[in-house]
Amino acid sequence: MYEIAHRVLALRSEPPRDVVVTVGVPYEEPTGAWSCPYRIDGLDGWEHERKVTAGDSLGAVELALAMTRAAVAASHEAKEGLLSWEDAPSGPQTRTVYVTWDKERDIAYIAMKHEIVPGEAARQVVADDVVLDYEDAGRLLGLELMNAATRLPSEMRI
Repeated sequence: MYEIAHRVLALRSEPPRDVVVTVGVPYEEPTGAWSCPYRIDGLDGWEHERKVTAGDSLGAVELALAMTRAAVAASHEAKEGLLSWEDAPSGPQTRTVYVTWDKERDIAYIAMKHEIVPGEAARQVVADDVVLDYEDAGRLLGLELMNAATRLPSEMRI
């Protein structure tokens, strides 16, 4: 795979090792769809190249980035707090949120993490057509937004 981007994460294991996330150059399939290869070395079960397919090259790259981000975040190494990006910039950092929009009911749910387990929301606060879901420890899990078509930024209304 000819890589276009990669990131090295430190895995605090014994012995310590690196986790390398690599995204390759997108290419057009014989069907006209576009594929983008990716690979995650250092996480159990991800030691081989994979690919995603989309309608165009940018969509394939975006999907590959989303897949690698989700795979790393969902790994048992990440859940146990064993992964870190050693060269992480100081100051504010971009974080991923997960948006689901039910266009028919015009309700969006913005989750702060990839998957919220049923029953994980221990407390809800309702304010101005917004329902905030909190876990036991008081951290925000997500929010339900009514009238989403007029309240969501255009880039989230896809």
